[in-house]
Amino acid sequence: MAGQNKGGQMPDVNEQIQNRINKLKELQAAGQDPFQITKYEVSNHTTDITENFEEFEGKTVSLAGRMLQKRVMGKASFGNLNDLKGTIQLYISRDNLGEDEYKAFKKLDLGDVIGVYGEVFRTQKGEISIRCEKVTLLSKSLNVLPEKYHGLTNTDQRYRQRYLDLIVNQDVRKTFVQRSQILREIRNFLADRDFMEVETPMLVENAGGAAARPFITHYNALNEDRKLRISLELYLKRLIVGGMERVFEIGRVFRNEGVDTKHNPEFTLMELYQAYTDYNGMMELTESMFKYLAEKVVGTSKIYYGNQEEGTGVEIDLGKPFRRLTMTDAVKEYVGVDFDAIKTDDEAKAIAKEHHVEFEDRHKKGDILNLFFDEFCEDKMIQPTFIMDHPIEISPLTKKKPEDPSKVERFELYINGWEMCNAYSELNDPIDQRERFAQQDANAEAGDEEADHTDEDFLNALSYGMPPTGGIGYGIDRLCMLLTNSESIRDVLLFPTLKGKSNTTGHAEESPAEEAKTGFFTPNEKIDFSNVKIEEYFEDQVDFDTFSKSDFRAVKVKDCVAVPKSKKLLQFTLDDGTGKDRTILSGIHAYYEPEDLIGKTLIAITNLPPKSMMGIESCGMLLSAVNNLKDSEDEELHLLMVDNHIPAGAKLY
Repeated sequence: MAGQNKGGQMPDVNEQIQNRINKLKELQAAGQDPFQITKYEVSNHTTDITENFEEFEGKTVSLAGRMLQKRVMGKASFGNLNDLKGTIQLYISRDNLGEDEYKAFKKLDLGDVIGVYGEVFRTQKGEISIRCEKVTLLSKSLNVLPEKYHGLTNTDQRYRQRYLDLIVNQDVRKTFVQRSQILREIRNFLADRDFMEVETPMLVENAGGAAARPFITHYNALNEDRKLRISLELYLKRLIVGGMERVFEIGRVFRNEGVDTKHNPEFTLMELYQAYTDYNGMMELTESMFKYLAEKVVGTSKIYYGNQEEGTGVEIDLGKPFRRLTMTDAVKEYVGVDFDAIKTDDEAKAIAKEHHVEFEDRHKKGDILNLFFDEFCEDKMIQPTFIMDHPIEISPLTKKKPEDPSKVERFELYINGWEMCNAYSELNDPIDQRERFAQQDANAEAGDEEADHTDEDFLNALSYGMPPTGGIGYGIDRLCMLLTNSESIRDVLLFPTLKGKSNTTGHAEESPAEEAKTGFFTPNEKIDFSNVKIEEYFEDQVDFDTFSKSDFRAVKVKDCVAVPKSKKLLQFTLDDGTGKDRTILSGIHAYYEPEDLIGKTLIAITNLPPKSMMGIESCGMLLSAVNNLKDSEDEELHLLMVDNHIPAGAKLY
């Protein structure tokens, strides 16, 4: 086989790279340096031809892209050219190219960027192809692409080296083409409704408009600290005050919080504000826009999220009117608790204790209603549902309902169990707004790190008079997940947030030494186990028969997320070798971020009885080593990680 050395073995990666460098030097010495080429005329993309063959048959075209397959067969060869839109077969023969050009083609490597000129035809086997009359090397690939049949499957490498992911995974390219289309169609939809797109500051003195911790930076020129914005709201409302009746912004916001399959600290938010309407107007706009986007991007208002072939997903209908349900009625429907019948904060706390819902001392009845919804209702909202009329305690920027001042005119849209948007009849009373800000300041003093703070300039703007206004914020990344059928927010972000590495420029194929750094063999800082403390219930000697009943298994981390409303718990989705996912909860969030554990191989006891925590059933226990730091009561915790070559379900003896 071409590419093998004399011993019959494929050369290692470093040898292949050196071979490519040598080929480049030969080209440069012959005056054929591909990096000197400044442009190439392209007449079509591959799909123009494959989808309209009758129109192109017999015509000459000029295409450019990356060669991902090459089959040399004596006097004639075949290759595959991959561009932005798709792939097409190339037919290259010595008779068409000439002796020297054909020899040059045979020296090309997979991954090289080439331009081809030739006639469109169909082979005897029916394959639409280009009969190449000229092949031009436009850029030499010095690195080696992942092996053809296994591709790029390492999730961490896919996210860190997105350029490589885009080269070898055509579905990934399609996802980001669709993301671009989603953004374009949102702008088209809003332009048809006379909305004006604006831009507002990212570096702000007061990061308000949402319940989130901001990132803090320093402005050297002013010698002042600034915060990165956590929402777009307060500046856009200033523009409504100024008479710009319909405004929207699509931009990055930054929230200093955890990372999981639906959250990234840096994400894209769209907020819009429309004067002279309320949250009912925002519901109509949202229904219309979601239907419009699905039809434009997917081709139908009925979409399928999940694996349709295996039947593990769900069909979601964005074409019919969305269900409307108050938060109180949702909790009554799914939990059987009527919060309208609860009169005091103490009663609400007692009910929360009965249902094992965690709360803080500062929480009031409205806060606890929201906790009930998050824990028992949110994941039931599969078909599009507007959850309306939230408690005032969690809505500092929203108008009260005239008939019930304990609630506000606010809704959140849920689809597939996800919050998709958040909308208000905007509060425009500056006196009421000041009182709400004061409560948020008190919450911050009581320890709420996500509380809003008084914004004096915003209050000053409101004091000039803001018309009745409806406002809404959409998480664009989550919307893209839904419409592109993507499992994780990282799959719709070109460059998602990842924990830093000292060197992320490794080659596409890892050396054995690098490959080993994926679990047990990862170099660690030296750990001092001299102060390891034995848990009390393990202190007494355990007889062998009792010990042997524990079923210790190797488990693979398929997913790991922070449990909502819990500062400690991580929820692991594990492959235990049985073919069915296992869920285990572990209170180790203080020591690990969830994204750092995906792909690791851990050790679990798998035959413990299920235990319910935060409404989630945990089936087993992950093993960790815990030690006290020297001269301190503080603890260190280290999950037991083993060699990733150990298969899921392997039993420990």
